[in-house]
Amino acid sequence: MKYQDDNIFAKILRGEIPAEKVFEDQETLVIMDIMPRIDGHVLVIPKTPARNMLDASPAQLAACLASVQKISHAALVAFNAQGITLQQFNEVASGQEVFHLHFHVLPRQDGDKLRPPGNMEDSTVISENAAKLRAALTKLSC
Repeated sequence: MKYQDDNIFAKILRGEIPAEKVFEDQETLVIMDIMPRIDGHVLVIPKTPARNMLDASPAQLAACLASVQKISHAALVAFNAQGITLQQFNEVASGQEVFHLHFHVLPRQDGDKLRPPGNMEDSTVISENAAKLRAALTKLSC
């Protein structure tokens, strides 16, 4: 299948739709998920087009995973997490809904439960969680 540049992440990258940005480098963008399954749920996306990992270049995958690792360390600190769940879906049969490569990073505590998918979070909570992650990134960079 061909990449479609009308997907929500492409629109965010072009500045057509707002997003709560947590981290950005030359190749990737990390944003808060507006329908988080758990506090601190972020999405890591490449800045260049790729439907999913099946058509992504090795360089896109490497850049995304480097950002996944960086934001995962920050999430452990910011949310006093004990672990990280990483999710990545490829094509409809797997549950992929947005056809731009993205990785879900979810900070986890022992025994916690993920919230059901599809529930919008209050923008104030999303902003507060983003601030926690940005502060942890700054702390880890020192």
